[in-house]
Amino acid sequence: MLLQIVSGILGLWLAQRYVPGVDFTGPFFVFPKQTALFGEFLNSLVFVGGLLGLLNYFIKPILNKITFPLRIVTFNLFSLVIAMFLVWVVDIFSQQLIIPGLKPLFFATLVVWGLNLLLSKWWPEKSHSPSPSI
Repeated sequence: MLLQIVSGILGLWLAQRYVPGVDFTGPFFVFPKQTALFGEFLNSLVFVGGLLGLLNYFIKPILNKITFPLRIVTFNLFSLVIAMFLVWVVDIFSQQLIIPGLKPLFFATLVVWGLNLLLSKWWPEKSHSPSPSI
C-alpha cells in the first residue's frame, strides 16, 4: 500500500509538471518557504497522494474483477479506463487538483500508471519462503 501512495504522490507531481492543463492550486508542489506553511504542504501531499494510493489499493482490484470480461475483449486496455476513473475521482474530491478535460486526464493517468509500473518492478516483493526451523 505504501508503494501505491508513493507512486500516487510522485505521479501527480510529475503530471502537474509535464502535462499541460493539470494544475495544482495549493502549496502541494511548491516547497514552502515559511515554516508555518509546511503543515499545509504536508496535509495536501498526504491527502492527494494517499487518496489515490488507497483507491488504487482497495477499489481498483474490485473494479478489475467486475470488468474482467470487458478487459479480456479489449486486451486489457480497459484497465486504463479504470485508472482514469480513479484519477478523476481524486480530482473531484481534491479542491486543489485541477484537471480540466479528457486529454489532460488521459496523459496524467499515463504518467501515474507508468510510474506505478516502474516502482512496482523496482520494489522488492516479500519472500513467502518458510523460515528454517532449528
